Amino acid sequence: MPTLDPDVLLVLDMIRLAGRPPFEQLSPAEAREAYMKSRAVLQPEPEPVETVRDLACPGPHGDIPLRLYRPAGAGAGALPGLVYFHGGGWLLGGLDSHDVVCRRFANAARCVVVSVDYRMAPEHKFPAAVDDSAAATRFVATEAGALGIDPARIAVGGDSAGGNLAAVMALMARDGTLPALAYQLLIYPATDMAMTTISSQTVGPGVPLTSATMKWFIDHYMRDAADPIDWRASPIRAASVAGTAPALVLTAGVDPLRDEGIAYAARLEREGVRVTAIHLSDQIHGFLSMGKVIHAADTAIDMMAAVLRRTLAG
Repeated sequence: MPTLDPDVLLVLDMIRLAGRPPFEQLSPAEAREAYMKSRAVLQPEPEPVETVRDLACPGPHGDIPLRLYRPAGAGAGALPGLVYFHGGGWLLGGLDSHDVVCRRFANAARCVVVSVDYRMAPEHKFPAAVDDSAAATRFVATEAGALGIDPARIAVGGDSAGGNLAAVMALMARDGTLPALAYQLLIYPATDMAMTTISSQTVGPGVPLTSATMKWFIDHYMRDAADPIDWRASPIRAASVAGTAPALVLTAGVDPLRDEGIAYAARLEREGVRVTAIHLSDQIHGFLSMGKVIHAADTAIDMMAAVLRRTLAG
């Protein structure tokens, strides 16, 4: 294991002292409750923004809840947009779990953030999350004017399972299934459901996301053995990633998703996509939502937001 940030060691001590069982020993309902309790302990206070507005858009499986954030001091006029998909293994989280992160991205990147509450497993297995994410992305692009967004400057982004969905949206936009996108922000993304990398098989107990926990998430999300090789589940298995929007890929050192995130960034680069790749070897999966204790979370968001802001400046 690499040498970890002292703030991370403090979080790991907190987890150990709390005595919470790993998610794979809980029911989905119990896991959701434990996840939200941890958010309350580890997230800083939410930043003020100019506007927070709950919305909904139509989707193939019913309406999809959304939450729009307009940055503080934005004033009038259209801004760049970021469609954000939350993490949580396609099973945990929602609009509230990533409220703090979305607020900070809105203010730091000077963009309108639209957070998507896509349907989750095990009640709604693959590809329901993809279908909802695509419908929400299309809605933001189509209704951009009414939302105060410049339709020519829309990015997708997300962490973990949300990074997986953002990568898939970028491929769909490349193929013309969705409107064109200006950027993809992939934060420790899941890119291969087959779990064939070293990191996917070797991260053991003591951290929030272990290899066993990741397998539990995937088993809940996938329907059968054919799903993991579908590029909509495993974007790294797409025939080509060439022509997708420029990307930022952030990876963490102690994370089952580390190797597949690094491999996806390398493949994007190899196939001609402009990539900013950031690897934080002293961090754990999920640290971005732990900014009350892990101070590097704010630094990482500000760094990614600076890249996003510059790229979407127009």
